[in-house]
Formats: sequence, structure tokens, C-alpha cells
Amino acid sequence: MTSADLGRRAEAAVADCLFAEGFAILGRNVRLGPLELDVVARKGPLLAVVEVRTRRKGALVGAFASVTPTKRARLLLAARRLWTKRLRADPTITRVRLDVAAVRFEGGKTLIEYAAGAIAG
Repeated sequence: MTSADLGRRAEAAVADCLFAEGFAILGRNVRLGPLELDVVARKGPLLAVVEVRTRRKGALVGAFASVTPTKRARLLLAARRLWTKRLRADPTITRVRLDVAAVRFEGGKTLIEYAAGAIAG
């Protein structure tokens, strides 16, 4: 499996998990010029922007640790752009939260660690 395939599989797993928790999935791989958001989901007035990370077994850096300061800055910029360009006019969205999901595939199981509000802006 390629890294791209692994990433798509992880994003699908996170989207499925959010859907099961009552979120509507508004988009996956949402492009905002050169920026991209992995999963954008909504539950009531809450908009969750989710960065999905995965690593192969034995990777030197874990999934959460791979969200560097540069990556966090790009995610904040992308989330602000999404808000400004597409969602600001929707008065029913009152909160935007930036989350990180770390996904592992082990022994035929999908394991998701989810950090709600992990990126502050």
C-alpha cells in the first residue's frame, strides 16, 4: 500500500467515525488554493476541521508529533480561509474547532486516537 493509499484509508476511517458520532461530513480533502483540509465535519453549530495523520509501524516520529509548528500554521490559515470564503455567511455555525486524529492499522483493526481542539488559533 502506498503512503497516499494509507492516508486515504485513514481519512475515510476518521470520516466514518465522525459520521457515527452524529457529524455531517461536509468535505474530504477540501482544497483552498495551495492549502488542503483533510476532513471538514459539522454537528449542530460546531464545525470540526480535522487533520488526519498516520504512520507506518516503526516510524521515527509518531502521528501526533508529526504535526509540526509549520503544519499547525498552515492548518490555521486553511481553516481561516475556509471560514472567510465559504462559511462566514452561515449564522448557524457558532464554533470552529481544529482537531487532530492519529490513525493506526494493526492486526486488521483500525485504531483512532482523537484530540479535539488540539490546534489552538
